[in-house]
Amino acid sequence: MSGSGRPRASSFAEPPGAPGAAAAAAGSATAGGNTAGKSGAAQASGSSSSGFGNLKLSRDSSKVTTVVATPGQGPDRPQEVSYTDHKVIGNGSFGVVYQARLIDSQEMVAIKKVLQDKRFKNRELQIMRKLDHCNIVRLRYFFYSSGEKKDEVYLNLVLDFVPETVYRVARHFNKAKTTIPVIYVKVYMYQLFRSLAYIHSQGVCHRDIKPQNLLVDPETAILKLCDFGSAKQLVRGEPNVSYICSRYYRAPELIFGATDYTSNIDIWSAGCVLAELLLGQPIFPGDSGVDQLVEIIKVLGTPTREQIREMNPNYTEFKFPQIKAHPWTKVFKPRTPPEAIMLCSRLLEYTPVRRLSPLEACAHAFFEELRQPGAACPVAATCPSSSTSAPWVSRSSPSSTPRSFLLTPAHRPRPPRTRAVCPTAQPSPAQRQDLLATAPEHLPICAPPLPHTSLKLFCLSVSPSRPPFLPLPPLLLIPLFIPYRLQTVVSR
Repeated sequence: MSGSGRPRASSFAEPPGAPGAAAAAAGSATAGGNTAGKSGAAQASGSSSSGFGNLKLSRDSSKVTTVVATPGQGPDRPQEVSYTDHKVIGNGSFGVVYQARLIDSQEMVAIKKVLQDKRFKNRELQIMRKLDHCNIVRLRYFFYSSGEKKDEVYLNLVLDFVPETVYRVARHFNKAKTTIPVIYVKVYMYQLFRSLAYIHSQGVCHRDIKPQNLLVDPETAILKLCDFGSAKQLVRGEPNVSYICSRYYRAPELIFGATDYTSNIDIWSAGCVLAELLLGQPIFPGDSGVDQLVEIIKVLGTPTREQIREMNPNYTEFKFPQIKAHPWTKVFKPRTPPEAIMLCSRLLEYTPVRRLSPLEACAHAFFEELRQPGAACPVAATCPSSSTSAPWVSRSSPSSTPRSFLLTPAHRPRPPRTRAVCPTAQPSPAQRQDLLATAPEHLPICAPPLPHTSLKLFCLSVSPSRPPFLPLPPLLLIPLFIPYRLQTVVSR
């Protein structure tokens, strides 16, 4: 933290010993998420939807593997799915993640393979089957397979494959001794809040928001929230485990041991991600729960008795040293946009109910640039490295690279507005109420998406061979401007 004088953890480092922390390959980084009930694996072993017997992944990646899988969404109609070119791209306490290619569509997918306890249903599977949103990694199919040991059953989740993560992108800039451009921060964070608005409207709390779980397609800049291994459908009055969420991103109420928390813990985590992208390093590093709380107090100051009661009533009698809050303007670097600082301060609040809702965050002035028809993103010339080996630099020659990419097509008329408006500043109470009442099929964002065929018109650096990495292609296809599929919008 600039001006704080306190030691920092390694930039973009995985929190040591963090609950559920593991490799984030293909966006599957945590284990767990099982709930008591009738065994889904047991059901599978005797049903036609998973007659896999002793099915195992072939050791030869060139061989075609065919399984009987159930679609992730829709009716349970088993169908044959064939894939090839599978290889391990990640592993951890949760299991193994493979990358494979579907034979029918030739699309790349990620297959997350986890050991299934026959006594329980898999919570991650249950939640992912009900989610359908453009900023959430899609569950295409699922199937069961046997292991090497007797009665060993594995659940295989066939997911969208997305090649990069926000963690890796930010680390690339960090290694170049710079921070990720603010426009990237806006694009990624806006999509994160859209995904949170959707899952929270479904009663689902992710409980492990961190850069490693934010997948990014470098060709389209589309972000997808992944890894629902720690997610849970929160029910008022039912206790939840407090030792959840990776340490650097844990809300203070979790550190205080609260078991009746709400989805506002995801908002705190999102605030930590935003601050980390702006700083180039975690804002609240800590080696333990107590150390984590100390780091938070250094910035926010000592919580008041009322704030402690809001986080966990059982801690009201605890005595804390009185420390004044550190000015937010001194937490960040001098050139940090004031709107970004203000947004961070509204997300990182001790009192959970005072944190902005995801929809309120989307309406924040920090994202106003994304609503402007002439908004543009930087390209290779402004990236931290001009080397063609850098993952975020186009392989086209610098002379052929345009100076900017349009975020929205200025020449296209905006569609007629519905009830929501694009605020130019913090929404007034009336505007906020109007926003929260917006019809599920509409977002207060104006620009329509362009068809895929228009991509090359705005991205002159795309070569016929279609290089795997571009600095930041036009965000015309980004779900930033596509209405979400919220079924209900719940006001706080």
